[in-house]
Amino acid sequence: MTDAYDAALDKIFYNDIDTPFGPALIFATQHGICGLGFCTEIGMDESKHDFIARWPKAQFIQSVENLAQYESSLFDDDHTVPMHLIGSPFYVKVWKALLEIPMGHASTYSAVALRAGNVRAVRAVGTAIGKNPISWLIPCHRVLRKDGSLGGYHWGLSIKRAMLAYEAFKART
Repeated sequence: MTDAYDAALDKIFYNDIDTPFGPALIFATQHGICGLGFCTEIGMDESKHDFIARWPKAQFIQSVENLAQYESSLFDDDHTVPMHLIGSPFYVKVWKALLEIPMGHASTYSAVALRAGNVRAVRAVGTAIGKNPISWLIPCHRVLRKDGSLGGYHWGLSIKRAMLAYEAFKART
């Protein structure tokens, strides 16, 4: 996993893919996947513009060839896909804390804040979780409110429900 804090990237390759959760866009630099977003609820164009706004200085190049190496392993059980985390040091720390939540389990925003080293930063942690660019691989969908309700999900609650159900099924089998 490569961390980078500078969003002024040279080239980001992207392509649309089919996933167990519907159509999605995948983005990668030469270091690994930097974005994965789902399009069922907000559409392909809006999803693409979401990522372009995150990294406005990057050159986006549609490329099947540069992303084919990742597609087959995106949804396998061990998630061995290389990732390129692009965000502030605090955001990257939160995203790494999300990686500690096991498949088939859920956590709360306050528990993630504790894992990230700042138990008082629950709201900031919520913001960082909402800005997670690598959905599914960095499992922000596993974070629930203290009362157990779903809360929000950048790509839509129907996608979050589907992901949690998929993982619950996989964890039981």
